[in-house]
Parts: sequence; C-alpha cells; structure tokens
Amino acid sequence: MSHSNITRRNVLKAAAAGAVGSWGMGVRATMATDTSSPVKILEPFHGAVLNHRHGKQTTDGLTIGVSGEARPGDRVTVNGVPCRVEGKRFDADVVLREHETDLVAVAEGTDGRQEDRIRVVWDRYSVPRYRFSIDDNSFFLRDIAQKNYASLFDCFYLKMLRDLNKKYGVKFTVNIFYTAADDAKFATAADFKLPQFPDRYKGEWRDNAHWLRLAFHAHDNLPDRPYEFATPEKLIADLDLVTAEIHRFAGEEAYAPPTVIHFGLTPHSAFKPLYNHGVRALSGYFVKYGSKWDVNYRWDDVHSEYVSRHNAWRDFQSGIVFSRISIVCNTVLLDHIAATLEPLAKDPNTAEIMDLFTHEQYFWPFYMNYLPDHPQRIETAIRWVTERGYKPVFFHEGFLGGGPMTA
Repeated sequence: MSHSNITRRNVLKAAAAGAVGSWGMGVRATMATDTSSPVKILEPFHGAVLNHRHGKQTTDGLTIGVSGEARPGDRVTVNGVPCRVEGKRFDADVVLREHETDLVAVAEGTDGRQEDRIRVVWDRYSVPRYRFSIDDNSFFLRDIAQKNYASLFDCFYLKMLRDLNKKYGVKFTVNIFYTAADDAKFATAADFKLPQFPDRYKGEWRDNAHWLRLAFHAHDNLPDRPYEFATPEKLIADLDLVTAEIHRFAGEEAYAPPTVIHFGLTPHSAFKPLYNHGVRALSGYFVKYGSKWDVNYRWDDVHSEYVSRHNAWRDFQSGIVFSRISIVCNTVLLDHIAATLEPLAKDPNTAEIMDLFTHEQYFWPFYMNYLPDHPQRIETAIRWVTERGYKPVFFHEGFLGGGPMTA
C-alpha cells in the first residue's frame, strides 16, 4: 500500500508491531551536519534530552560522555576539555550545568583548526513519570449534552476515568474534536458540535482540573491527516475554535495546550505558531511503515529514527520537544501490555518517561471496532507504571511534566 493510502488501522497496527520489534534498541546519534567536516560529534545527538540515566548527576551538573571523529593525530577538545584520542575517535567527559548547553568540539593539527557544534538539553529535575492522553474524543461530550446528566460523571466514560484517578492518581489529557459528525466509521446517531455543550458543569470541570484536562485535537475525525499539508493559519484557526469552546463550557482551569495533533502530521511552518499558542511538546508514534516514517510530524528519516528510540528530542528552531508515545492501548492485547512496556523500562533512553495513549471510540459499544476489554487494557498499563514508581503528570506543566519549564 502506498504511503498516501495508509489507513488509521494500518498505522496503529504498525505502531503496535514496532513497540516490541524496535523499542529499547540503541541508535547511533548521527548528526545531520556537513559530512565534509574533518571533526564531527557523533554522540550525543543534536537536540538530545538528557537526564540522570545518561551520565552521572550531582548538585554541580550532569557529567556525560561526548564522542566523535576527527583527523588522526589532531589535538581535540570539547568545551575546553582535552579528549582521549584513538585513531579517528575522540572521547571526553563534559559537565552540563545549564538547561541547554552547546557542545563544541575543536580539532587542531597540521591542517589547522576545525570545529563542530551541537546543543543538548539537560532535564535537571527529571523523575520517572508518565502521562496518559486519550485521542479522538467527542462521544462523551455529545452523550452528556443529549442526556442532560445531573453530573459529568453520570456518563460512564468520565466515571471510569474518575475511578481510575481515585485508585491510581492518574491524570488524563482528553484531546477533543470540535464536532462528532456522522460517518461510516463511527456509525453515530447525530451530528454534534461543541457549541451545543452546556456550560452548567463548569464547577465540576474546575473541581477536577487537577487530574482531568481538555485539549485540542482537530476540527473533526475526517478527513484523515487533516493538517499534513494544511496552512498554519488553518491549524491555528481550528485550535482557537476549540480552545474558545473549552474556555466557555469548562473554564480556563480545565484547558491544556495540545500535545497530540490528529494523525501527528503538520507542516514545519506550523511549529512556531503552535509554540506561540502555548504548545511545548508534541507526541507521535514515530513508527516506520514499510520504507516511510509516519505519525512523525513530517520529520526526516534521521530525526524520526532518533525519536523512535528515545523519550524526547528538542527542535531548537521552534522550541518544541517531540515525544515518542510508549504504547497505544487499543492496539495492544491485554496480556501483551506488560511485555510492551518492560523493554522500555530497561533502556535508559526510554525508561524515564512513559507516554501512555489510547482512543476514545473503542470504549463505546456502537463503534464498529468496539473493544469490550478496553477499560482493562488502560488500567493494566496504569497499574504497571504505578507499581514501578512512575509519577502521573501533565506534559504542559514544567518540562515534560518534570521540573520547571526553563526554556
């Protein structure tokens, strides 16, 4: 099947297959720089987000290894630290003391002075943490509006989420559509748009905002890949439309900046406008389907490969951190969830942050691909991370839910 015709189901299957087949494996952090340069930093990767698992952390800083290649016989330093040199390879131990640090390798020899420069991020206050986000939400909003419940939590879906919060302390980011229109996939009963949702539940939204947040996902479920080639103006207009409705019916306390755009595909020209609208992190599958990377925010092969095997990577041009989703619960069988997460917890590049994820539609019996055990799947994933000491967070609070947002 051609890349342009990949369906949601195929993408999800590929993501699930990739979870066991590739996650937890190492990757050579090759820089996409001028290959003619005689000195190159090979590790870490430009934009790498590093934490205590990647070196030795003290109150003074994080000591990491820096390695690369230079001309044989050259004297090499990194940030002034003399390197160990063997043939073309050089290595040095460098201390990171700031949230962002430029690493500058300088090689000097008979052919003069050359340098290579990259930048990395130190997640200074990092702790093992997880977030749970749910995509494609609209059905529960329509259900509440149509049934005119006395409480938000008379809807079975929100009651289920609240019960999980009470049991595990989990926080949910619920990514919503502006409309739930009729279509063959969902076999829904009637069109619904956010302006139809009443504002009389504002108090409940506010009282539960410490664990339940609403975020923009897209205008509608269809068409697939709505923002892959859309103008930034179109994306931001839809974001503003949904944001205004969330503020109207739920209040600012219940709002979260988006962290997942529908199908995880946007032009790079949209990144800075998204940043200016409060977006600090974007999550995707970063999965390879055939020969093409997908749900990867249209990053090239080098960057997609890197993010596919690491928790996060920062695009310095926009300021946004891109995060790899750890598991898509609706694609992983109940008895495979632990086996999917375990390899991630053993790899220092993926162990610190668990980005748990699923889709709303699989909870509803009228949906054509309804999963009766969907609640058990998400509870199994939540229980697994909770038992291993992961802290529930929102990605928009602090740096990926960790310490202060210092950049």
